[in-house]
Amino acid sequence: MRAVSAAFLRTVHGSHAMVARATVCDVFQTGTQPDGLRVPILGGDVKINGTAEIRSTLDLTTDGNGMWPALAADPLTPYGNEVYVERGVAYSDDLVEYVGLGYFRIQGPDQDDAPDGPIRLEGRDRMAGIIDGRLLAPVQFLTGATLSSVFSRLVGEVYPAAVIEFDDGSGANVLVRSVIADEDRFGFLDNIVKSLGKVWYWDHRGVLVIRDIPNPGEPVFEVSAGEGGVLLELSRSLTRTGVYNAVVARGEGQDSLAPARGVAVDSNPNSPTYFYGRFGPVPRFFSSQFLTSDAQALEAASAMVRRYLGLPYNVEFKVSPNPALEPFDPVAVRTGLGERLETHVIETLTVPLVASEPMTATTREQTLVLVGSP
Repeated sequence: MRAVSAAFLRTVHGSHAMVARATVCDVFQTGTQPDGLRVPILGGDVKINGTAEIRSTLDLTTDGNGMWPALAADPLTPYGNEVYVERGVAYSDDLVEYVGLGYFRIQGPDQDDAPDGPIRLEGRDRMAGIIDGRLLAPVQFLTGATLSSVFSRLVGEVYPAAVIEFDDGSGANVLVRSVIADEDRFGFLDNIVKSLGKVWYWDHRGVLVIRDIPNPGEPVFEVSAGEGGVLLELSRSLTRTGVYNAVVARGEGQDSLAPARGVAVDSNPNSPTYFYGRFGPVPRFFSSQFLTSDAQALEAASAMVRRYLGLPYNVEFKVSPNPALEPFDPVAVRTGLGERLETHVIETLTVPLVASEPMTATTREQTLVLVGSP
């Protein structure tokens, strides 16, 4: 969950005055207070999907009076300009707390009622630039290069001023074999991240973060009905789709290094997805040239199986918006009066930019998972 004050968390549990703002930026910036042109928000939302390559997308409607781009340098053109979006709480006329939702590259403006009708903007987070920016020629990285230097090279070619953060010392890990990045810039970097058992995305500050998934055993927010609760509407389903109870991670390479292999399974007999239970074996396979030892392969497999596990019980709910929440945040959910609290992990969020709409989310219940080798 993004850092907010205790007052913010108390306030979003009840009736409050929401605020939102959008800033068009014509230069690459990092941080939560960018310089740019402030444009009004008439409607829209930010959708965040923790499992998608482009994690966050923007749908924003703004005032079209005199704003339709006529020149390449105009603010709303789709030639590299970004929109920074925030939602927050107004405690008083003089005291407002905003939560950043991120930087979004303008994909294109639409105007149904020209010349002065509202303009709808579609935006995508900065990962769109990494995906679009395929390599014109292969790039070789030699043995001994650090992962940080690989990211700096390949990300910096698209965003020279990018800030990149590893949540631990893994950026200092060095390559033990020479590797070549072919056309797919994103796929090459994504393979590195998965070999570390991590996720990566551009966060609300415009920083590219490479990090572990949060501990699902420590809920950061409660979603419940009744007095003081935020739950407005809830639906639920059970499905096996997308649930794996084992991961086989394998190293690959055209050199003399012995092939690496690691296997991790759900080894908890009380888990509904127990590998040796009635759920049955459902393995997922992952291979990477960056896995060069059995220990490293097992670590990657263990991290991945924790991500895929959990009771195949999905909840979709509408709540009073808390824009500080993010995918992979664990939340405590009480589905009805008298029912137990369940720990769920958020998968997707839709954060509205107007006060009249609720926030929607989808989750998966996270059960106790013990990961071991078969």
